[in-house]
Amino acid sequence: MKKTRALAMVTAALMMGAVAAPSSAQDKQQFFPLLTFRTGPYAPSGTPWANGFVDYFKLVNAKGGINGVRVLWEECETGYATDRGVECYERMKDKNGGATLFQTMSTGITFALTERGAVDGVPILTPGYGLSESADGEVFKWSFPIAGTHWASADTQIQYVGAKLGGMDKLKGKKITLLYHDSPYGKEAIPVLTERSKQHGFEFAAIPVSHPGLDQKAAWLQIRQTRPDYVLLWGWGVMNSTALKEAQSTRYPRNQIVGVWPSGSDSDVKGVAGAEGYSAVLILPGPGFGSKIAKDVLSTLHAKGEGSGPKDEVGSALYMRGLMNAMFAVEGVRRAQEKFGKGQVMTAAQARWGYENLNIDLKRLQELGIDDVMRPVATTCKDHMGPSWARAYTWKGSAWEVSSDWLQADPKVLNPLIKASADKYLADKKWSRRAAQDCQS
Repeated sequence: MKKTRALAMVTAALMMGAVAAPSSAQDKQQFFPLLTFRTGPYAPSGTPWANGFVDYFKLVNAKGGINGVRVLWEECETGYATDRGVECYERMKDKNGGATLFQTMSTGITFALTERGAVDGVPILTPGYGLSESADGEVFKWSFPIAGTHWASADTQIQYVGAKLGGMDKLKGKKITLLYHDSPYGKEAIPVLTERSKQHGFEFAAIPVSHPGLDQKAAWLQIRQTRPDYVLLWGWGVMNSTALKEAQSTRYPRNQIVGVWPSGSDSDVKGVAGAEGYSAVLILPGPGFGSKIAKDVLSTLHAKGEGSGPKDEVGSALYMRGLMNAMFAVEGVRRAQEKFGKGQVMTAAQARWGYENLNIDLKRLQELGIDDVMRPVATTCKDHMGPSWARAYTWKGSAWEVSSDWLQADPKVLNPLIKASADKYLADKKWSRRAAQDCQS
């Protein structure tokens, strides 16, 4: 109870500090609600992610805001539970002049909020996760899986396995097993891997693991019996370290386990004996301890005691994901200001235009100090994701090391799946695609 009370006090302090971030009541403020999960079984993953978000917003304010408009944020704890995420959305969507957007930090919450956001006219940003077919901007006007989806993750993951084998043609006849978190997130891998198995002739099997992922004995017994050539790990939180421990106990080689970005953080491997050799394919970004932006956070915030978490997490994979997600939120508003008024507070509808017309090129990435772990990102009316890039990292016992070239999710694989799923969504709802003139506004 003391630990719970202390955590609650810390969370409350963070929230109070965030709300108090603007220096005076007359400041122009752009409101960004944060649906975070600092408690529960997924807190080891959610906490650094949230700290990255908050530190980026603090950094923006320290540098004068978004062309003079200060960032206002407030956290709402979801515990990674869908019902609590919906409650947070309803409570915060109209606060402080109205939410600019919501980033759900959960595929399940994304599923629950996709239509609510569309009805309310609030953008739903899910960089690297969420509803994969929402990349189709002609169908999902208010949804933005910027720079990647879980389908993109699955595609780059299988590309990495192909490269390890010596080429995609070498996948033929192999056995590949997906060990996945039995949730909307984990199930997202199945359509892409099923399609790739048909194309390349490998035997594909999928094994679900129930929340939160501590009980995997039966799953690893099945893996021990079938001896797949590779296991693709789609875990979250405690499920990941548990999987690596079970792999060791069943003597399954860790260098034949390939994780996805939610399974590739420091908390998944640190302190896990025998995790060396395990790899994870991370949709943008990866670890960036040497990134200019990480150094900027340390010198601007932590040097003054204003950082949101421990100094040693700055630059870790999930922390950098929080920074990147917050960067997309801010850059969309900055882009919208170019059209609707520089230095002005953007409405949710105006910000939506910004997210649909992003063009974060290499020069801008260099200015932001994040170019070493990211590739340029651009979106359009038709394509709310843009090109999706990933790199593999291998755990060496004390740090992650890059272990692949850049991998790009293949549009030839993804686009037909996206269109088919989006068309089904339209048919089920009896809706139509956006009119051409709507894409020109």
